[in-house]
Amino acid sequence: MYAIVEIQGQQFKAEQGKKLFVHHIKDAEAGKTVEFDKVLLVDADGAVKVGAPTVERRKDSRSRNGHREQFTEVEIKSVIA
Repeated sequence: MYAIVEIQGQQFKAEQGKKLFVHHIKDAEAGKTVEFDKVLLVDADGAVKVGAPTVERRKDSRSRNGHREQFTEVEIKSVIA
């Protein structure tokens, strides 16, 4: 079972036991539980449920050299659908 969630404007595949590096979450503290509400897709053993909102893709984006974001490591404890 996995879910596609939106965290800080980016989409991630969340599976139980997987670790994600996401952009810095200000409210998150070490060892605390964080819930993500923006679930775009859930796959429960082949039964796929897709959310109603669609996310538009960005076009013509450019990146600059010399910039590094702060990241937060998130460990997925469980996926509840």
